[in-house]
Amino acid sequence: MSKQLYLRYVESLIRAALKEARVVSLYGPRQAGKTTLVRQFAGKRVPYYTLDDDATLGAVSMDPVGFVRSLDFAVIDEVQREPRLVRAIKRSVDKDSRPGRFLLASSANLMKLPRVADDLVGRAEPIALLPLSQAELRDRHSTFLESVFAGQAPRDPDPIVGRTLLGIILDGGYPEALTRASLRSRRNW
Repeated sequence: MSKQLYLRYVESLIRAALKEARVVSLYGPRQAGKTTLVRQFAGKRVPYYTLDDDATLGAVSMDPVGFVRSLDFAVIDEVQREPRLVRAIKRSVDKDSRPGRFLLASSANLMKLPRVADDLVGRAEPIALLPLSQAELRDRHSTFLESVFAGQAPRDPDPIVGRTLLGIILDGGYPEALTRASLRSRRNW
């Protein structure tokens, strides 16, 4: 089975946040699709860096301030690997407060890391990315939660029940696992 790109509904939240916040921090569990998503925001005007790359991590670790000084806008992935980078980003966005300067991706919620959170308060908007929802997998908008919180019975024209529901639960929502052909292979993943 080939890899499929799914429309992630959190993408609209990221786009909106980049218009107002100096820093947007996307966080979530490993393999939920953060890298795939943030790479879509990179391009000619906005470079993409990952601290999973040893050379990039080394350069950032040696001189986080110098690294950030050269950036106007940037997408930086796996930022939790060098916490001092966040302090350098803080200094940069305090001097230049244009919105959307940095889109950071991390498996950790940076706003909950003691050494990092203070640097981001008032500067960053955190956004969680979870594994794929059923609405994303089925490429349709869901009103399930809105209905439940409004005290109304959810109305789904095509409800999933029985064995189909059990299969969906066992498959989960991690993109890589969903590329596996068998339940055993998905479970081993």
